[in-house]
Amino acid sequence: MRKNTILVAAMAITTIGTTAQSCVALATSSVGLAVLKQILLGGITKGLNIFSDKDSFMANQLIDAALPQQLREINSTLEKFGLKNLVQKEKEYIARAAAFTVDTSRPILTNAVNSLTAEDAARIVQGGSGVATQILKERTSAQLMDAIAPKVDAKLNEFGLVQSLNSALSGTNVLGSIFGGQNSNNLATNAISKLAAQQMVNGLFNIIENHEQQNSTTILNSLTGAR
Repeated sequence: MRKNTILVAAMAITTIGTTAQSCVALATSSVGLAVLKQILLGGITKGLNIFSDKDSFMANQLIDAALPQQLREINSTLEKFGLKNLVQKEKEYIARAAAFTVDTSRPILTNAVNSLTAEDAARIVQGGSGVATQILKERTSAQLMDAIAPKVDAKLNEFGLVQSLNSALSGTNVLGSIFGGQNSNNLATNAISKLAAQQMVNGLFNIIENHEQQNSTTILNSLTGAR
C-alpha cells in the first residue's frame, strides 16, 4: 500500500510539472504573443490619439491623475492667488505641447512591444493584469523622457508659460519651497517642462494599462491557450 501511495504521489508531481511546462509553452507561443502585442499596440494608439487632441487630453482623468505633485502644488498656489486663468492656460499649453510628442513616442513604444519575448509572456501569465504595461514602462520610461522633454520645453517656452509662471510667482519663494529652497527663477525654467513631460509619460502609461486591464481576459486566454 505504501509503495502504491508513493507511486501515485510521484505521478501527481510529474503531472503538475508537465502542466506547468505546458502553460509556459503556451505562454511562449507565437499566437499568444501576437495577441498580446496587438492589444498593447491598441492601447498605445488609443493613448496617442488622446494626446493628439487638446480637449481629449485635458478631459482625460488618467492623464490628470499623472500630474506630478510638485506641479499640482504650484497650481494650487496660483489658484489661491486668484490666478485660476493662468492655471487653465498652463493646462492648455501642456495639452498642446503633448500633441508634438506623439510622433516621437510612437516608435519607442512600438519597438518595445515588438521586442517582447516568450519570457516576457510567461512573466505576464504569472503576474496578471498590468504586468505587460509595467514591462513597457520599465524599458521605455527613461527613453521617452529623454526624447520628449526637449520638445515639451521648446513648446512651453514658445507659448510663454515659463515666463508667465515666473512673473506670477516672483518674490513669493513658492517654487523654492516646493523644490527645496533653490532659486525660484531657475526652477521655473528648468523644472516646469520636466514636470509636464513626466505627466505625459505617466499619463500615457495609465491609458495603456487601463486598456490592458480591459482586455486582461483575452490576453490571459491567448497566452494560456484557454477557451
